[in-house]
Amino acid sequence: MAQPFIEFKDVSKSFGSLHVLDRVNLKIYSGEITSIIGKSGVGKSVLLKHIIGLLKPDAGQILINGKPLSEFTRSEWRDFKRSLSYMFQSNALFDSLTVFENIALPLVERTNLPSGQISEKVDFRIQQFELLEVQDRYPSQISGGMQKRVALARALVTEPAMILFDEPTTGLDPLRKNAVLNMIAHYQHEIGFTGVMVSHDIPDVFFISNRVAIIENRKIPFQGTPLELEQSDDEIVWQFIHGHEVLQDQLTGLNSKPEVEKLLSSLISSASSGDSVSAAALFTIDDIDKIKEGVGYIASQRIFQCLAMILKGLLDAKEYAARLGSGEILAVFPDSQLDRAEEVIRCLSERCSMEELMDPAKYKKVCIDFAIKAGTVEVDGSMDLTALIARAREKQKVIAKMECKGVADRK
Repeated sequence: MAQPFIEFKDVSKSFGSLHVLDRVNLKIYSGEITSIIGKSGVGKSVLLKHIIGLLKPDAGQILINGKPLSEFTRSEWRDFKRSLSYMFQSNALFDSLTVFENIALPLVERTNLPSGQISEKVDFRIQQFELLEVQDRYPSQISGGMQKRVALARALVTEPAMILFDEPTTGLDPLRKNAVLNMIAHYQHEIGFTGVMVSHDIPDVFFISNRVAIIENRKIPFQGTPLELEQSDDEIVWQFIHGHEVLQDQLTGLNSKPEVEKLLSSLISSASSGDSVSAAALFTIDDIDKIKEGVGYIASQRIFQCLAMILKGLLDAKEYAARLGSGEILAVFPDSQLDRAEEVIRCLSERCSMEELMDPAKYKKVCIDFAIKAGTVEVDGSMDLTALIARAREKQKVIAKMECKGVADRK
């Protein structure tokens, strides 16, 4: 791969007794958008401040095109800073300046261009971002979405090689948030700047990112493409890319997928040596994607939540269950015969059939037939984890179903 435009090598940073970065390694490539994600207060903005020189590392190096920042001459550092632009979390627009004056400010402060050329460049951005009608207004006189457009226009007016975005969609409703992300993606494709974005908007930022880096526990446990992110088996990565599922699983009491897969792999090893006998069961909501598309996301998730909560209520302390996919749950019964798993399935079948979500009369507008299936399998030491789950899927039978019976697509 090409040499990184910016590279963090074993960078550490502390503020007194607070350790924020611990031997962090990060690569940012030219012409790409790299999104840095993580929980609040873990050091995302601290990374950006190191890039623009507001902070210096306590240890380690930051390299620009292979050269350590610490070895830059004054003129090299000045040229590098001029190639950067920053879109602040709170927009940082000046209330005393008009929209036009806010956009022009970087050119006035950082260049020696005559006023006529500055006006030409600002007029171009105002036209580009459809701000002509508000160019003479002050920030307090325009909407939050327009303020974001002004902030992005100001970030682009100097035609920077790199733009740093610090939570660019904070405080926006979903429609305006998507509009800002679309703008960033559009102009990055059009202009080709390098973008570094700190964001909480998961998974939305993945759709406009070339690379993603996760910061957690003062380190970066993952950096790679969105596809590599989605394919990762790391538990920390799983929690970030399935945030809504993790929250729902916490509410229903489900265990994490990596935890249950690790347990099942251990039971397979034990079974191969003849030390124990265990069972597993796979529960599937048939056609959950059709429910999501036809009835709605909330309905699909409530059905899954109902299944998960009933199942967890039937398991004892030593038994585990985790979400395998959007509509599948894997339950593991350590040191138990198949009859224990089948007993849970019978009880779950009775309980599910009595739930309101299985009553077609509750679907006033759109109704879609669906079924809940379950299959059991003895943990066999001759099979790996994938084969065992596939066997359970093959043995699945319908244990509860919802039939619309003529009430579908009612208006």
